[in-house]
Amino acid sequence: MNNRLRVLRAERAWSQQDLAERLEVSRQSVNAIETGRYDPSLPLAFKIADLFDMPIEAIFMNPSKENLQ
Repeated sequence: MNNRLRVLRAERAWSQQDLAERLEVSRQSVNAIETGRYDPSLPLAFKIADLFDMPIEAIFMNPSKENLQ
C-alpha cells in the first residue's frame, strides 16, 4: 500500500525514531510502513491518522484505485 508517511514525517522534521516513539512502535516498523513492506493494522493506521490530524485516506492510498485515475 502506498502512503505519504515519509513526507508527513519530514514536514515535521521528525526522525523515524521520533515517529516510532509517538506511535509506540519500533523504528523498524516505521521504516517498513514507509517503504511499503508492511501495511499497518487498522488500529495503527487510525493512530497515525490521529497523530497527523488527517483522514486515513489522505495518508494511505489503495494502489488498485490509483490505477483507475
